[in-house]
Amino acid sequence: MDEIRIEGLKVFAYHGVLEEESKKGQDFFIDAVLRLSLQEAGVSDDLEQSVSYAEVCKFMAETMRENRFKLIESCAETISAGLFRKYCRLQELELEVKKPQAPIDEEFGCVSVRIFRKRHTAYIAYGSNSGEPEHHIEDGIASLDRDPMCCVKRMSGILRSTPYGGVVQEDFLNGVLELSTLYEPLVLLKKLKEIEKEQGREETVRWGPRTLDLDILLYDELEMKTDELTIPHPDMCNRDFVMKPLAQIAADVMHPSLHKTIRELADAKMEKHVI
Repeated sequence: MDEIRIEGLKVFAYHGVLEEESKKGQDFFIDAVLRLSLQEAGVSDDLEQSVSYAEVCKFMAETMRENRFKLIESCAETISAGLFRKYCRLQELELEVKKPQAPIDEEFGCVSVRIFRKRHTAYIAYGSNSGEPEHHIEDGIASLDRDPMCCVKRMSGILRSTPYGGVVQEDFLNGVLELSTLYEPLVLLKKLKEIEKEQGREETVRWGPRTLDLDILLYDELEMKTDELTIPHPDMCNRDFVMKPLAQIAADVMHPSLHKTIRELADAKMEKHVI
């Protein structure tokens, strides 16, 4: 992938754990590598087909000056999220924030934090059958889209479905959304759980009524299994209320474990019901 490189951007700002750092301030230096396709810009000689490095420098400097962070990790994360929000052409980012005047008693050259971020595509199933389902779904998705690390790209239609798992309860409203996110899977899971809690989600019986349920179905072409999270979702192909809306927005996406498209898997499930 092509790159735009910025090296040694100097910014005087007030970041640090110690009180004196937030009062006196110090110099920080930023290196950035922005990865995106530059061929169209090169052929057309049109800046609109690229990313202005002058604008990037201004944005990074203003972000450093207008905020106060204890950690340069937070500086880097905030700049990264802002750049991805600002430039839809940006696909990957390597960012280093250097702190040459860090309060360290020993002699040193420089300390820095370097992060690597890229756009990931996740498909999230959502459902609600408690309280005000339409409100919980709408408010939960809006909260996810407001997060600077996330952007809701597409949404399926909403499907009314009978409860799964044998617990007597109201019908569910279900759907699936496509999410562009900078979060790694376990951090994304934590964010989804926070949004569920905001909507009044309480753990009751398994497969019981819920104000809002958010599940990661797919994440890029990733296959993973931990105590907290399994991707692809292990039960997604058994659920009509997942496969039908997922096929609306991701029909040609390949299931990384089964090596079939979502359309093929959804059609196969419908054929079983017909038989």
